[in-house]
Amino acid sequence: MPKGFKANALACGIKKSGKLDLALFYSSIAAKASCKFTSNKIQAAPIQVNRFHLRDNNTFRAVIVNSGNANCFCGRQGLKDAREVAGSLARSLGIRKKEVLMASTGIIGRRLPVKKIQQALPKLIGGLSLQGVDKAKRAILTTDTFFKTLTAQVSIGGRKVTICGMTKGAGMIAPDMATMLTFLFTDAHILNGALNRALEICVEQTFNCITVDGCMSTNDSIVMLANGSAGNALIEAGENFNLFVRSLEVVCLELAKMIVKDAEGASKFIQIKVDQARNFQEAKKLALAIANSSLFKTAVFGQNPNFGRIVAALGSCSVELKEEDLKVKVSPLQKKEIFVRVSVNRGRSSAVVYTSDLTPEYIRINAAYN
Repeated sequence: MPKGFKANALACGIKKSGKLDLALFYSSIAAKASCKFTSNKIQAAPIQVNRFHLRDNNTFRAVIVNSGNANCFCGRQGLKDAREVAGSLARSLGIRKKEVLMASTGIIGRRLPVKKIQQALPKLIGGLSLQGVDKAKRAILTTDTFFKTLTAQVSIGGRKVTICGMTKGAGMIAPDMATMLTFLFTDAHILNGALNRALEICVEQTFNCITVDGCMSTNDSIVMLANGSAGNALIEAGENFNLFVRSLEVVCLELAKMIVKDAEGASKFIQIKVDQARNFQEAKKLALAIANSSLFKTAVFGQNPNFGRIVAALGSCSVELKEEDLKVKVSPLQKKEIFVRVSVNRGRSSAVVYTSDLTPEYIRINAAYN
């Protein structure tokens, strides 16, 4: 963890399995925050609380996360429960309620067990430490099969700046944003506007360029805290900003790829590059048309070189294409990593999207998820 951050996690009984299900991240000094949330029109209660806190507050100290319960589609009661958890945590930490951010993941439509969380808070807070991140990265998982964490360091003005990231996600993965929870922590001293710009740039090129099944959830969140403990010169713009963005993008891209590699039931990791498009948005749209094609994804699973499915997907997304301009290349389907490259002869822009194959195991996992 970067300077000034601690974490902890425990099992408070949300998950029937008894696995870790409640995590806490804490900054010993006030931190700036930047967040991105799902574009789904139905948004979970924690996101609604976060939006309110971000609107009326400039500094943050804690992020509390539970897995096993989404706290979504529970009406006013769900919002009340989320606010009660935030308030209880704030009182226990001796901070303001609006300095708390939160996230939930799990089953939609079930009330959050607030009392179990409240009863666990003293032990959760008492166990905060640098090493607690090892438990926290486990507590945020649902159907994930491995931990997804990465730390990068960069020298800015002669000071070492650390960026630590962790994420969860394996199913219901679709851009804007991909279904996941991601937590990013840095000790960089950075202007709030610069932090927002940096996250916006990085998310567009990473988490918004992955898809597993094209299904968007209600809880997708990226929460980033920057507490300035590194003591570097304030990052506003220019080369220092570019250095920070490049390091943040490395963390976000690797975490995004980990989500796809852990896709529910997946046996293949697929990279799709579309080039010679008029702009990035057009290239991304074409790449996603392929990545979200169930016919293409099942063909990759079956190692079936039926690439008419790629062409059909390209033609379905309202971009004016000419058959004679299309060039499609696909690497051998027998390998674990598949590379697709499509040239459309419309311009000079490109985009890369990451996805997985679609397998019977995906159906088995999601048929039983309740």
